[in-house]
Amino acid sequence: MSAPAAALPLAGMRVLDLTRALAGPFCTMILADLGADVIKVEPSPAGDMSRAWGPFDHGESVYYLSANRNKRAIGVEFRTDVGRALLRRMALASDVVVENFKPGTLKAIGLDPAALRGEKPDLIVASISGFGPDGPLGDRPGFDQIAQGYSGLMSITGMPGAPPTRVGTAIGDLTAGMWTVIGILAAWIERGRTGQGQAVETSLLGSLIGLLSVQGQRYLSVGEVPGPSGSAHPVIAPYGVFRAGDGDLNIGAATQEMWLRLCDIIGAPELKSDPRFRDNAGRMTNRDALERLIDEKLASGSRHHWTELLVAAGIPAGPINDMEGVFAEPQVAHARLVETVEHPDIGPLRQVVSPVGLAALAGRCVRSAPPRFGEHTDAVLKEFGLSAAEIEDLRLGKAIA
Repeated sequence: MSAPAAALPLAGMRVLDLTRALAGPFCTMILADLGADVIKVEPSPAGDMSRAWGPFDHGESVYYLSANRNKRAIGVEFRTDVGRALLRRMALASDVVVENFKPGTLKAIGLDPAALRGEKPDLIVASISGFGPDGPLGDRPGFDQIAQGYSGLMSITGMPGAPPTRVGTAIGDLTAGMWTVIGILAAWIERGRTGQGQAVETSLLGSLIGLLSVQGQRYLSVGEVPGPSGSAHPVIAPYGVFRAGDGDLNIGAATQEMWLRLCDIIGAPELKSDPRFRDNAGRMTNRDALERLIDEKLASGSRHHWTELLVAAGIPAGPINDMEGVFAEPQVAHARLVETVEHPDIGPLRQVVSPVGLAALAGRCVRSAPPRFGEHTDAVLKEFGLSAAEIEDLRLGKAIA
């Protein structure tokens, strides 16, 4: 059972979602998961651009399905004065506006954040861009892989000697959406104290640089320029991917004590006294040779065999799942990381949930399926105070879907 809407953590927050593709929709989906009333506004007549991106499930883009549950959808013709006036009216009746247009677009369509907040001081306006609202790259559109390159993330991803590699998901889009949620929640709390809204801003570039962690600090502190280390840990050995008799597994012997226990478990106690591997610095210097020696020992057993022995000895280890393996993993089912919702065209639709456990969610994240284009146009506009006659006029004028 889902929690009643009024009991959800963000009940009472009305979000006007002007975003498309992934960074913005992912942000607003998290807000919707937490109980905000998210009104997804899509440009008429085509809708969110991601609706055209395959593959498709019963005609629905799986890309779109992945980022738009728990929302209500309306279609508005952004290019007409009437449509833009409608958006302004809705923005001024909302608590939060989220957009990921190219910087300057919101002002160009009559939704200048400063002007909106001049009329409604408690309005929160959140913006996601590629590189920030201004500066040398501020006028460039945001694309995930381009931002991954600029951020340096691709330079530390992949195998040594191989070309730079992008992360396997649109990590810049996804993390920009998550950072924006954090900013919106902070602004929401502040509004509760002061009655004032504010602008929230992040970028794909900023979101990825914010994830550089120790790799960024290595350069800032000691001038090291780290390169890709493949699947191995950049500063700890042995820690990475190793080959068992039936495939690959991860092993993380992160401490000296774990290293010594690992030697015994794999039947290579002589490695403990090998001067090349005496401490972590030596193991890092001689990592290639060490990994070959460990792989030779692991070849005698399966991934499951070694995982069980290592974990029992307090050494982190586990298989490397493909997508089929992920969703067959008993722990994934136990943690309820996938939920099923009924979609009017698809039928039962399984979705990966927001992995935030809150008692207020009553154990369920997915409450409604990703909406069809324009599915809630009339109902939503009535809630914003438009009469049936006004809605009909907008439709006849092709300002709404």
